[in-house]
Amino acid sequence: MQRSLHIDPNKCTGCRQCEMACSYEQEGIFNPSKSRIRVFMFDAEARFVPYTCTQCAEAWCMLACPVDAIKVDLNTGAKVVHENLCVGCKVCTIACPFGTINYMSDRGKVMKCDLCGGDPACAKACPTQAITYIDADWTGLERMRVWAKKTDAGATATH
Repeated sequence: MQRSLHIDPNKCTGCRQCEMACSYEQEGIFNPSKSRIRVFMFDAEARFVPYTCTQCAEAWCMLACPVDAIKVDLNTGAKVVHENLCVGCKVCTIACPFGTINYMSDRGKVMKCDLCGGDPACAKACPTQAITYIDADWTGLERMRVWAKKTDAGATATH
């Protein structure tokens, strides 16, 4: 069963516990700038939106990497950056249409969500369950893929 992160911004209070849990899990330090998830704050609307890699089925970051440093974890389906292979060229950061891959200047490498090997720290730390790790069928992922295929077919037909 494929699982994925489900984010409900209506439940997010902006506490940023997800960022702290992620940075600690991934880097061993409580530092939101080292987190693979970010909470965007929209002051005018008084809204908070957690945002991280959506683990695209056709991952442009992975396809763009010239050294094949991003590979699929067969257990989780996550597209994982293998830091030992990454040369820090940042092509994947340009290829990602969502901006969820970040360059770590202190290492000269990139980082992105790897779903914590199937036990995402962000979901465990979220006190309001704005972030949950659930069966991918419940996220609407498949419906989005079907819609995307229809949209792509329509776009192709008009050109």
